[in-house]
Amino acid sequence: MLVITVPFLIFAIVLSKGKGVFLLAGYNTMSESEKEKYKEEELCKFMSKIMYGICLGLLLIALSEQFKTQVLLIIGLIIVIGLPFFSIVYVNTGNRFKKTHNEQNDRSQTNSTGL
Repeated sequence: MLVITVPFLIFAIVLSKGKGVFLLAGYNTMSESEKEKYKEEELCKFMSKIMYGICLGLLLIALSEQFKTQVLLIIGLIIVIGLPFFSIVYVNTGNRFKKTHNEQNDRSQTNSTGL
């Protein structure tokens, strides 16, 4: 189980620095004009928190095997199964990661002036 946790942890660290947005499924298949509508850094930071949570769940599952306790297994499974559902709902409702009209205009003006 720890073999799976390490790459998740590395991915979470990369995302927490605001990098690695191209690794997010769905985002990397968008057109450039569609990508400009989203706040990449905020999306990365949110997804890093989800990845850290999944790492915690996987670690709890591994510890439940080591210590032979059902409580850690149940908590770990709830985290590993529940967090993806929560993140899907959270990301796809409320336009939380979409740029406002002003932010999009600022970005397009910066690109046109070459700054």
